[in-house]
Amino acid sequence: MADEALSAGAVARRLGVAVTTLRTWHQRYGLGPSEHVPGHHRRYTPADLARLEIMRRLTAEGVTPAEAARWARQAPGAVPADLGTRLRAGGGVRDGGGGTIPVGRAGPVARGLARAAMRLDSAAIGETIAHALATDGVVVTWDGLLRPVLAGIGERHAVTAGLIEVEHLMSRCVSEAFAAVVRAHPITGPARILLSCADEEQHSLPLEALAAALAEAGVSYRMLGARVPVEALVEAVTRIGPAAVVLWSHTRATADPHQLSALLAAPRRPLLVLAAGPGWRADTLPAGVVRPVDLAETISLALAVRDSLDQSTSG
Repeated sequence: MADEALSAGAVARRLGVAVTTLRTWHQRYGLGPSEHVPGHHRRYTPADLARLEIMRRLTAEGVTPAEAARWARQAPGAVPADLGTRLRAGGGVRDGGGGTIPVGRAGPVARGLARAAMRLDSAAIGETIAHALATDGVVVTWDGLLRPVLAGIGERHAVTAGLIEVEHLMSRCVSEAFAAVVRAHPITGPARILLSCADEEQHSLPLEALAAALAEAGVSYRMLGARVPVEALVEAVTRIGPAAVVLWSHTRATADPHQLSALLAAPRRPLLVLAAGPGWRADTLPAGVVRPVDLAETISLALAVRDSLDQSTSG
């Protein structure tokens, strides 16, 4: 654990709770920041954070907040790891909480986001994502924070067939955060990039991440969204003449290479056709189609196309 004192926002992101929750725990149960520098907001020390981690863990296991706070105020080492189970057996619990989402090697903010997702705490989820986007940008937030949590939810669902409600809420919060990025970076002019899901493909969240990253980078685009029939996609290409088309497929079932061939044969063939997503197999792609490995490479290719067009126009 780091030795530096932390702001309320930093603590909230680590714990996966809303800042308003921290204020409540401070006002009602005395679990507030203890370090004070004149003229500045109080900050949370490592000891404060340890107490709040106990508070968060016990309330997530169903212990009442008052009972959890009583234990959190004790020395952290005096709180047994199975305390929640013991209190549950004794009746000192309420409904809710429990369970974890694996996030691999992702850091404490990702673990906090996963905890907030398990509690269906949309306020904490939104605060964490918004702060990450403002601090690190879309690509880093997607790769380092959102993908690990979303993948962890998928892993848990594959094993338990549960967490559908968690996935739905998390996806909605992520979509809202990306939409806010797009609104904050309005772009005018003709669309350079066309974004579309493959026919019958419903997993559009990675494409929304790409749209937000393009907006952040100042690249004009149009988003068609999920389940776009190939005829409609070709019609859109013919109508707006984009320099590049990104066709997203999340599963093998939607990765029909004939959709890519149709783009290459379009009357206004784009300069670049990108087959994005894990659904595509490299050995089935038509000649001339590029398969980017991740969001960062997709953005780099889009920027290269934009710069090439700008140079040809200025020349």
